Amino acid sequence: MSIKEVMRRFRSERLAFVSFIFLLIISIVAIFAPLITPYNPNAQNLSNILANPSFSHWMGTDNLGRDIFSRVIMGTRTAIQASLFAIIIPLSIGVPIGIIAGYLGGIIDDIFMRIVDAIIAIPGILLALGITAALGISLWNAMIAIGIVAIPQFARLARGQTLQVRTEPYVESAKISGAGPIWTMFKHIIPNISPPVLVQASVNISFAVLAETSLSFLGMGAQSPQISWGSMIQQAYSMINLNPWLIVYPGVATALTVMAGNFVGDGLRVAIDPKLKKL
Repeated sequence: MSIKEVMRRFRSERLAFVSFIFLLIISIVAIFAPLITPYNPNAQNLSNILANPSFSHWMGTDNLGRDIFSRVIMGTRTAIQASLFAIIIPLSIGVPIGIIAGYLGGIIDDIFMRIVDAIIAIPGILLALGITAALGISLWNAMIAIGIVAIPQFARLARGQTLQVRTEPYVESAKISGAGPIWTMFKHIIPNISPPVLVQASVNISFAVLAETSLSFLGMGAQSPQISWGSMIQQAYSMINLNPWLIVYPGVATALTVMAGNFVGDGLRVAIDPKLKKL
């Protein structure tokens, strides 16, 4: 199946395509965030604290007089950065581990997969908390932890797909013709397991945003003056009765981004395998 055909089917999945456009807009906003924000997101105005939404402050201000709209916009940078880490790290580590284990098999497969199974047995957020605590509390370490947590999922997926592909006639023909393992992996294995890995990567965006928000809410992620939707929710939690909007805006931004990632993943699954649409 060609990439052109997959994209045509993906565009026909309206909810998934709209979600993709939303994520694209979020990414553009994250890149140009400093140019878009109407105010300095960390600038305090103690004479205008907890202001209601208005023409001058579209989402109001927090307990330090900081513009909520500007802070939500800057929070997109943290969300996108976390998503990139959650994709790049497992793609560069988890996928090669899965391919090697699935292609070579034997004791290498047993060793790799037992380690992966042991890691998967630990809940993702709990593992991310442990890794962040070990590396040190910071936003970057939280992002690294999120990426490490995703490695086992990509490794298992890549291994399962490799086990299917390695028995195909074209792979057997490559072996008979004298092709080495590395050449075979790059020429035949990786291109044919890419579609499901791409789907997993899109779904992982949702996990990354939710995990980063959770870690920042618990004080293990973004530290002031860094801005995260999770830290915004954590700072506003004690004032939920005074001004619930302080939580609503970053909460809605998080929810929409997580939902968009899931919808894109579902749309890619259907585009790659149309039979799933009937289910």
